[in-house]
Amino acid sequence: MELNAPIPVTAVDAELLWRIGAAAVLGPLLGLDREMRGHAAGLRTHGLICVSAAAMTVAVVALYLQFDSDGESRMDPLRIFEATGAFVGFLGAGLIVFARGKLHNLTTAAHLWLTAVIGVACGAGLWPLVAVCVLASVLMLTLLTLIEGEWSRDRRIGARGKDDP
Repeated sequence: MELNAPIPVTAVDAELLWRIGAAAVLGPLLGLDREMRGHAAGLRTHGLICVSAAAMTVAVVALYLQFDSDGESRMDPLRIFEATGAFVGFLGAGLIVFARGKLHNLTTAAHLWLTAVIGVACGAGLWPLVAVCVLASVLMLTLLTLIEGEWSRDRRIGARGKDDP
């Protein structure tokens, strides 16, 4: 059996540590809001998804560069998004619950998807994208929660709000 050339453990460098380390720090931070609100996917779930997506991206990019040395490889490193999307979609679908006329965990499922994308961006070293997505995530989960609390109506299907006849 022919395998790719192994990369020794001593090849761990600052760039690899930075990419995976950023995902390991940002993932749980992204899950902090969900954890504090008692949702099903919190610190650990967000952290694991972010690190997994980052590691998967680093591995795919490294393998692509290793195998495409002659420029004739048929590998498609962009399939990483397909695999990540399928996996996070599966997890998100398992989180979403319809009970008592209300949908639950929809925001958490969507946030897991964003966490995976941030992990892919960490793995690819796309630091401006990471920064903008983390900022947007934190703002949406905090500021929009405050706004929703002020303006929110009963969201049960078929429910009447306080102004409805």
